[in-house]
Amino acid sequence: MGNKKLSIVKIGGNVIENETALLSFLDNFAQIEGAKILIHGGGKEATKLSQKLGIPTQMVEGRRITDKDTVDIITMVYGGLINKRIVSQLQARNCNALGFSGADGNTILSEKRPVVDIDYGFVGDVKQVNAPFIDVLLQNGITPVFCAITHDKKGQLLNTNADTVASEVAIAMSQFYETSLYYCFEKQGVLRSIEDENSVITDINSATYETLLNEKIIADGMIPKMKNCFHALQHQVHKVCIGNPQMIQKNNTLFTTLTL
Repeated sequence: MGNKKLSIVKIGGNVIENETALLSFLDNFAQIEGAKILIHGGGKEATKLSQKLGIPTQMVEGRRITDKDTVDIITMVYGGLINKRIVSQLQARNCNALGFSGADGNTILSEKRPVVDIDYGFVGDVKQVNAPFIDVLLQNGITPVFCAITHDKKGQLLNTNADTVASEVAIAMSQFYETSLYYCFEKQGVLRSIEDENSVITDINSATYETLLNEKIIADGMIPKMKNCFHALQHQVHKVCIGNPQMIQKNNTLFTTLTL
């Protein structure tokens, strides 16, 4: 790893759903200096299209069950509609973006999640990221835009958690770059009090994380997110930040930065 810096930003459905928020985010993303990668989800849009087509959405404990029809829907929505919309808007902002699923360029290889208690269907767990290929793109001034679809190298596309895709891409790229990973969601960061939007804990390390877990300040849906973050940090990612989409603006300081 040299001194070259890389910013990897993940956005979720709450930004994608809201056109004003998305365009404002893309204004800021296009202005990030140096090498950058964007990773997006889009579950809510996929659910909407499923409803229009009369295909039921199955959820178990907040996770989508991905049957054959659902793979088709997410490929249309994530890999097509959302991905190309983002790429075209970045081109309008002089950011030379190129849209990808994990199958394109064999960039993200996964295996189908084994059935233990629940059969999640065509859901992938990331096994390998083609970092040298992504590095060639970055060196040529191209900004990859990944949707949360990977493949198994046997012709099967797999629905994959976008937070996980972001952390695995960040880990893989850390061999070439000083990598910063930004998770954008609806809050300004990790909050000391859920009721107070401004109670952002600006810095968390491994020790303070344990304390916050014991005090139940970090709880519920935040726990898997934080596990993802520390997994990335333990594998050479330089820093991980969590906050709302404005955190990537140059002078914004109100978000949470995680370090070891």
